[in-house]
Amino acid sequence: MSRIIIVDDYKPFCLMWADFLASNYPGKAIIQIFTNPFSALPHIDSDISLLLMDYEMPQIDGKKFLEYAASKGVSRNRIIIASAKDVNELHKIFPLGSCLAVINKNDPAQNEVFLMILDSVMKKLEC
Repeated sequence: MSRIIIVDDYKPFCLMWADFLASNYPGKAIIQIFTNPFSALPHIDSDISLLLMDYEMPQIDGKKFLEYAASKGVSRNRIIIASAKDVNELHKIFPLGSCLAVINKNDPAQNEVFLMILDSVMKKLEC
């Protein structure tokens, strides 16, 4: 079974995506949510199928969290970073290859792209 971890200090965001994943891919993944990134650290390892994380968290910088996850064996092509920042700014912070995708979570068009990415990842995990 796939393992998905969602890390965002804004709990409604965590719950929204956890509910979305559970509803659209029932029985396909164990979903863990963390509103404190330091609480998530002991759960970060190479067995993660998808890491969905916020960039702006008051406790730790999202870039540092990404690097920590990568150092623990999480494949960069299994990490999606969500942020309220403009997507062009995000691409400067996270250049191509840094992670699977960066998404502006307040932009409806970006959310559609995000849903397509999630669908693609979840289909690959079923194989």
